[in-house]
Amino acid sequence: MSYHHQGSNRSNAASVTSFGFKFAPTLDPELFNEVAKGAAKAVAGADNKHNKASQLRRFYDELVLWEMRSSQSPEKFDEYLPFIRMLNAKAAYAEGRNLVDSTFVRLLAHTLKETVSPQTFSTCKLFWEAFMGFYKQERGDR
Repeated sequence: MSYHHQGSNRSNAASVTSFGFKFAPTLDPELFNEVAKGAAKAVAGADNKHNKASQLRRFYDELVLWEMRSSQSPEKFDEYLPFIRMLNAKAAYAEGRNLVDSTFVRLLAHTLKETVSPQTFSTCKLFWEAFMGFYKQERGDR
């Protein structure tokens, strides 16, 4: 599997998680299932004041907005990419304000690094869609 998590202590998840999955042309059949679920579990392991579903939804909504623009005008993807990657700065700011934790910031950075074309951005959006569903299951309304 492309998602790696060592150790079974859930509170320890943030410090031992690495994200190694790829948005390759041939997708891992488990990318939107077990990989997204594992990532959701890792991010859900934060305390109750970090990674609230409503906060993560803001990032997801912005990602969806950029993906929609990109899919409607794929020729403009290279123009959009700096603004898409600016989500990393927004995540760093949210981490600085203790709204999200480093596991979420690393996951977002990893997925944005894998985003290099309109096709990989579509995969990125689908990954986050799956992640958000599993995250809601893991975390509930917290």
